[in-house]
Amino acid sequence: MKGISLVNVAHDLIRHRLSDGHIAIDATLGNGHDTVFLAQCVAPNGHVYGFDIQQAAIDATLEKCQKQRLLPYLTLFHASHADMAKKIPTYLHGKINAIMFNLGYLPGGDKQLITQASSTLAALAVASHLLSVNGIMTILAYPGHLGGDLETEAVKQWIGQLEPNQFAAHVIDSTNAHTSAPRLFVVARHSVINHRS
Repeated sequence: MKGISLVNVAHDLIRHRLSDGHIAIDATLGNGHDTVFLAQCVAPNGHVYGFDIQQAAIDATLEKCQKQRLLPYLTLFHASHADMAKKIPTYLHGKINAIMFNLGYLPGGDKQLITQASSTLAALAVASHLLSVNGIMTILAYPGHLGGDLETEAVKQWIGQLEPNQFAAHVIDSTNAHTSAPRLFVVARHSVINHRS
C-alpha cells in the first residue's frame, strides 16, 4: 500500500478554503514548497507572510517564488513564528484564512536546528488568534526525529485544550502506524456557537 503524503493532504484541505484575495501564513518556510502553494492560491489579490529563523530557508523560498513570479505576493520575516503577532499588521489579526506549520528541521540543512516545543506552542497560541472565522491551520509534526516526539505530544496537548465552541480539530496519521510516523493536526475555526435563546 502506497503511503499518503501528509503535505499533499494539508494542501488539499487548505485549497478548499483559500482563494484569490485571501491572506495566509507559512509559519515555517523550510525550502519554500508550502509558500509557493499558498501564494498560488491567493494571487493576484492576496498575500502570504512567511517566517523562518534560518536565512537559508528564506533564500530558498525567495528563489522558488521568484521562478514562479510570486514575489509580489510575499512578505518574509527572518524571525521566529512565535513573533507572528508582532510582525503581522494589526488590522489583519483575526483575518488570516490559512496558516501552515511544517515542524522539525530544514530539509537538507542542519538537523540540530529544529523547531522547539516552547516556541511552537507560543506560535500556535498566536496563530489561533490570528485565524479568521472559517480559517484553517495545519500542523505537520515529526515525532521520529530527536525532540520531535516531545514537540508532537505538546501540539497534541495544545489541540486538546482548544475551545470546542470556537475550533474543530482532528489528527490525520500517515499510513505507517509506527509511533515515529509523521502526524498532521488540522484546526478549523468556526463562528462561536451561541446556546442562549
